[in-house]
Amino acid sequence: MKIKRYFSKNMREAIRKVREEQGPDAVILSNRKVDGGVEIVAAIDFDEVVLDAGAPVIPAPPRHATTGVRAAAAPAPAAMKPTAANAAPAPAAAAAPGAIPFPEPAILDMRRELKNLRGLMEQQISGLMWGDMARRKPLEANLLRLLLQLELSPGLCQQIVGELSDASANDAQKAWRNALGVLAHKLPVTDDEILARGGVVALVGPTGVGKTTTVAKLAARFAVRHGARKVALVTTDNYRIGAHEQLRAYARLLDVPLRTAADPNELREVLKELADRALVLIDTAGMSQRDVRLSEQFALIRGCHADIKSYLVLSATTREAGVDDIIRRYRNIQPRGCILTKMDEAGSLGGTLSQIIKHKLPVAYVSDGQKVPEDLYTASAPRLISRSVAMMRRAEQVPDDPSLAMILGGTAANA
Repeated sequence: MKIKRYFSKNMREAIRKVREEQGPDAVILSNRKVDGGVEIVAAIDFDEVVLDAGAPVIPAPPRHATTGVRAAAAPAPAAMKPTAANAAPAPAAAAAPGAIPFPEPAILDMRRELKNLRGLMEQQISGLMWGDMARRKPLEANLLRLLLQLELSPGLCQQIVGELSDASANDAQKAWRNALGVLAHKLPVTDDEILARGGVVALVGPTGVGKTTTVAKLAARFAVRHGARKVALVTTDNYRIGAHEQLRAYARLLDVPLRTAADPNELREVLKELADRALVLIDTAGMSQRDVRLSEQFALIRGCHADIKSYLVLSATTREAGVDDIIRRYRNIQPRGCILTKMDEAGSLGGTLSQIIKHKLPVAYVSDGQKVPEDLYTASAPRLISRSVAMMRRAEQVPDDPSLAMILGGTAANA
């Protein structure tokens, strides 16, 4: 097998060089961008059997064997005799039947190169697919470009375009409005349940997303509508020293009671004490979604056996993968919906909205500032979409065709 590296200004020229020198049977092992162009590693006379050359061949066990050690070699004839005195000692290799020989560095390098091969093929295929779509269906291609500029997930973008009717096939502006309408229809929102009906409400979520400030905003709004005597605050945060002080300051400002609960029994007693309050807001401890103590917070809320409605507080500044992880980690507590905070600090809403749609988690309220209670609004799907479009226009980042092909490549490969 002959392996050679090729350097060219672009991928097409590099592949042409490979074909000229090594012929059509050459295999591209890897590609990467370098200063001045791209680098391709290609091989001829390639044989995947080489990958297993570093591992010894282990014979299969006899068909009639009943022993659980399947990887051991077949016993020598002497070992078949019933007398223990004449039995041959087991070979050294059989002492560790589960051991896997460590491949040589060359084999590891080859495996890494092969992993890159799939990425190259997906990239090339997606590029061809995008180019073909741009030629045959320019309106759909332009819609995909615009939706991807919103930083929505590629799968959601393709789903939206696929659901559009043919009525707007020749009108780009109408098609764009219809696409945003489909997006708004997919985005779940709830009504003004907390402020309209009250109840026992717990705000949960990772640290730093603004739970305590959101509790204060909701309490202030409810007090304005129904009176301060109808509101009470509870905190279960026993980890942060300043958590109680911040909430206590809000409680004094609003003239509402504040109670502390460290375990399910305490929370049950506190809720009994506050049973005459129309709205009881519980500020839970903020911690990473991967913190082992998170289960303690879940147990505290579920263990008091009260009718507690949980809402997950999400920061609009969190990246899409982080939002996905947070929603998955807090799924056990079965949140009624979510509250989006820090809208004023976000550069894009597409990733967050994509995950909210994916997990079917309704948005209840949005917050875009620190003012209590002004910077809190009931969620509206059209307004959230309009906000996302406004952010896109401010960013002025238009992906080129190669970037679009790469973004859509993973979705096409997994389709």
